[in-house]
Amino acid sequence: MEKSLSLGFLLVISCLTTGDLACQGTTGLQRDCLTVEREALLDIKNGLKGSSTLLSSWTGGNCCQWEGIACENNTKVVISINLRNPYPLEEMSEKWRLMNLSGEIRPSLLELKSLRYLDLSGNTFEDILIPEIFGSLKNLQYLNLSNGGFNGVVPPTLGNLSNLQFLDLSLNEFNQQLFMKDFEWMTSLVSLKKLKMDGVDFSMVGSQWMEALNRLPFFMELHLQYCGLFGPISSLSSINPKHWW
Repeated sequence: MEKSLSLGFLLVISCLTTGDLACQGTTGLQRDCLTVEREALLDIKNGLKGSSTLLSSWTGGNCCQWEGIACENNTKVVISINLRNPYPLEEMSEKWRLMNLSGEIRPSLLELKSLRYLDLSGNTFEDILIPEIFGSLKNLQYLNLSNGGFNGVVPPTLGNLSNLQFLDLSLNEFNQQLFMKDFEWMTSLVSLKKLKMDGVDFSMVGSQWMEALNRLPFFMELHLQYCGLFGPISSLSSINPKHWW
């Protein structure tokens, strides 16, 4: 049973991490996306800064064909936005510069009501706060903001994401800009399976993070390096020790 559950979890994460949600939809080739969602994406683009070659494809009437965008096969709604910068920041290479994004995340993101996958990792969002509006993306299953240049308190509004299965807020260990002020909201992430928060400051939450994670029924994998944790760690009943990092 445990092996079958692990295989099932790996399949879900594989589907999610493709960036096009291949197991749930398609890139919508030869289909027109919804006008309201195309306009929302264009507004999001206008709020971003940088010379990202990815955004240069965001033209024309069919946003399902834009790079980094995936749409559901039948309804044509946008289900995935992948604006990840795959090149490491520390290299500061020309390839990194061409893919890097900064600027603001505009509220028009909320027009994408079926969005399941959002990846903004590897960019430099100029120390802005993680937008609280992310907590209103009720269908979100995958959220990756790792090394994205976000700053401040991790907003408790993320606790509204009851369908979220994967959350990555990891930071470079030498660049601790995010911190957790409270962990109780994490108990509302009832679908969460994998959590990566390396480099996020946990010094204010004490041991409550363990209690919260033990209440998540599907939780399987945890990454908490360089988080300022101290003292004994009690058992996490829902996590096999081989999945601790």
